[in-house]
Amino acid sequence: MSDYSKNIKNVALVGHASKGKTTLVEAMLNIAGATERQGKVVDGNTVCDFDAEEKKRKVSISSAVASITYKGKNINFIDTPGLFDFAMGSAEGIRAADTAIIVVSARSGLAVGAEKAFKNATSRGLSKIFVATKMDDERADFYKSFNGIVAKFGTQVCPIVVPVMAQGNVHSYYNMIEDKAYVYDNGIKKEVTPEPEDVPRFEAVKAVFAEAVASTDEELMEKFFEGEELTKDEKIKGVKLGMADGSIIPVFALSGLTGVACDMLLDFIADVCPSPDSEYAIDNNGEPVELTPDENGPLAAVCFKTVSDAFIGKLNFFKVVSGTINASTVPFNANTGKEEKMGKIVKVFGAKQNDVSELKAGDIGAITKLSGFYTGDTMCKANNIVKLDGVNIPTPTYKMAIKAAKKGDEEKIASGLARLCEEDPSLAFQHNIETNEHTVSGLGEQQLEVAISKLKDKFGVEAVLETPKVAYRETITRKVSAQGRHKKQSGGHGQFGDVFIEFEPYDTEKLVFAERVVGGSVPKNFFPAVEKGLEECMEKGVLAGYKMVGVKATLYDGSYHPVDSSEMSFKMAASLAFKEGISNAMPVILEPIVTLKALVNDDAMGDVIGDINRRRGRVLGMSPSGDGYQEIIAEVPEGEMTTFSTSMRQITQGRGSFDTEFARYDRAPEHIAQKVISEANDN
Repeated sequence: MSDYSKNIKNVALVGHASKGKTTLVEAMLNIAGATERQGKVVDGNTVCDFDAEEKKRKVSISSAVASITYKGKNINFIDTPGLFDFAMGSAEGIRAADTAIIVVSARSGLAVGAEKAFKNATSRGLSKIFVATKMDDERADFYKSFNGIVAKFGTQVCPIVVPVMAQGNVHSYYNMIEDKAYVYDNGIKKEVTPEPEDVPRFEAVKAVFAEAVASTDEELMEKFFEGEELTKDEKIKGVKLGMADGSIIPVFALSGLTGVACDMLLDFIADVCPSPDSEYAIDNNGEPVELTPDENGPLAAVCFKTVSDAFIGKLNFFKVVSGTINASTVPFNANTGKEEKMGKIVKVFGAKQNDVSELKAGDIGAITKLSGFYTGDTMCKANNIVKLDGVNIPTPTYKMAIKAAKKGDEEKIASGLARLCEEDPSLAFQHNIETNEHTVSGLGEQQLEVAISKLKDKFGVEAVLETPKVAYRETITRKVSAQGRHKKQSGGHGQFGDVFIEFEPYDTEKLVFAERVVGGSVPKNFFPAVEKGLEECMEKGVLAGYKMVGVKATLYDGSYHPVDSSEMSFKMAASLAFKEGISNAMPVILEPIVTLKALVNDDAMGDVIGDINRRRGRVLGMSPSGDGYQEIIAEVPEGEMTTFSTSMRQITQGRGSFDTEFARYDRAPEHIAQKVISEANDN
């Protein structure tokens, strides 16, 4: 590790929505002297919530970076959204960070978003810190929140800064590392003697800290058992070791809104939080290679966020894992295999961009005008290709049809959504050929609402969302024969074609065409025309106009005219036979069935299964997947899945997840078929 990377701290603030992440960042930026005054989310003047949609909605919807220098350390704060619809922002922050600060409310305690953030941070091997904010709220109860965190995550949870309570109010804030208590009066910090009303609890909390720190090192443990007090440096050493191996998860009590005790967290980040560590990448031969945060090492940087704006252009955010990016760098994209021209290198502070000459290993910054780089791509050099882990992109599960409010704006919508999908890969835009609809998929209703709003504000085009159509199918259930006779005489050559065709159910997607004509009643040169006429008819069934499947057609007789017969005549005759025959072959509607795999917390199992049953689904099996979760495998009609994403989130309180995969087509129940036919006739 280079000296430069030792002084870098990459910190992501994660957790449930509206628990104070952006406010906490704002407080620390102000304490560090990076801002003249502390902004407020409600006033729309914070550094990290600078997007127009964020100001309007008073909530974070995308990740934001604010880079500062404090106590000789380069600290990169990554503020992430807590709403589940914008989980992409959290994934970006966790990929770029080395420490995850999980923010909870001292009033409401541990929330689902904090649990998910903990799980995601652990999966990336990040050090973790819990912060109980909103201590200014008179209903705040730090110790209740702390006990809830310990109950969920175990004894590695270690108090660092705790409130000293007296007569039901916060008397001061006690710092375990410094062994000092402080009060804050109008922003002025003053040391005081702690006077806890519950001395046994206060001493018990101190003992928890001392034992946790001592257990990280044999020398510290020996000193602890001998009853000696650990020095400040020894405490810092123990906490560093514990954070590195996950045996210590620090907890801080503070108020982001008032800034009280936020300085102690900021100091902790600078003094104790880990610097960037080694990562493994895959080389050009598919072999793992370890990359250390050495500015002189081989270049490897991961793009963890993309901004694609109509005004500022494209901006790719990178975490440099190894090597240095400067003006002479020729960026090679390991994912696409293409080189690009280097753009301008900047450090970011919310909406502001500050030009820099280089980005060294361990650091975070952005580069302009790299048109071929996207979120998750690796930048390296063409003569030393390596590929880093990308960003864990959440799978979009909520789909709606999107239409232009005004005719002729379809291309503008497609162009605008392509830009938005570059920024947010959890957003997907597709054209469904079968239903002839454009669809947009995301993580939830709010994400799609924001996309529609951005289309209007950024790209000047209005769009509306509708329930997407389902690509039903039609088939037949019995064997029939039908004649198609096309005869037209209007002077000169006429048109004549006459066919007898047998239609029967057959297990196939496309039409199976056969013939058993004898005696030349239909010349062989007209067989292809008959087949083509039938294939064109298969595109639109007789019940509701959906594509036909599962049909075998056998041409067995007919007649022709030596002058008036033509390929077009026999094509038309085949079409007439199709319409008559299929109508008499007891046609039915088929509905698409998807295989649903849902990961559900144990206490929500029954309700989720009930919801699946209400959607005419069939549960195939359940299996435990560990950590209090079960996997449910079921088959559900696709037409019933439109609102499942919303229901799943409500039932599991956001803990559950799912994905679907097309399984097959099944015959639709009569009441569903009639509804489909009725809707088709109305349109």
